[in-house]
Amino acid sequence: MVVLTTQKATDKSVLTQNSETKQHNRSVAVIVQLDSVSKTYANGCHALVNINLEVQKGEFLFITGPSGSGKSTLLKLLYGDESPTQGDVIVNECNVAALRGDRLSFFRRRIGVVFQDYKLISRRTVAENVSVVLKAQGYTRQEIQRRLEPSLKLVGLLSKAECFPEYLSGGEQQRVGIARAIVGTPPILLADEPTGNLDPDNSWQVIQIFQKLNSFGVTVIVTTHDEQLVRRCNHPVVQMREWRLERKS
Repeated sequence: MVVLTTQKATDKSVLTQNSETKQHNRSVAVIVQLDSVSKTYANGCHALVNINLEVQKGEFLFITGPSGSGKSTLLKLLYGDESPTQGDVIVNECNVAALRGDRLSFFRRRIGVVFQDYKLISRRTVAENVSVVLKAQGYTRQEIQRRLEPSLKLVGLLSKAECFPEYLSGGEQQRVGIARAIVGTPPILLADEPTGNLDPDNSWQVIQIFQKLNSFGVTVIVTTHDEQLVRRCNHPVVQMREWRLERKS
């Protein structure tokens, strides 16, 4: 269950468990927790204001909101590409803002990230684009191959393994990005406007892949401004509005 809290102490007390055992069980299940998180840039511009959110393991959450409302910044905090000005960002039992160097690199290997603009390497084949993550982590060729084929099969691109990105459609390129994000079997998948450049059919295909991954136990968090796509799914939704998070009615 997604828990959206506020800063008020009276509201927080409602979420406090009466039993220490219950609180322990809940904390074990929570995989993402943001506690009074704000992000303000050096020029004084706000990106996030007092964000409080809990997401349990195995959930699928949509984060909606207009451009500039802070959706992308929120995801960047979750995989350590940004640091909060204040507050705590706990992901998979790690305080992300406290991680540096090798510890941050190791943490990022356990987070799958899908981008709107695919971020594929044009001179690498589909197979090479997906396996580059594993090569960087020192996996053997045998282990890379063992992981590569099922990942490509899941996104329907096993037959395109030796193709270069320029010969793929936008939907296919995004599916390569998904395969790259999941080839390391991360417990969390973050997708930042993954359907922003896709037509409705390809958008739905991407969401169906996310839903399949979620059925395997992967926690999925997707930012999107596609209200029609969100309404088509039966998943929790929260909304960013003026850098604040609110439950969508």
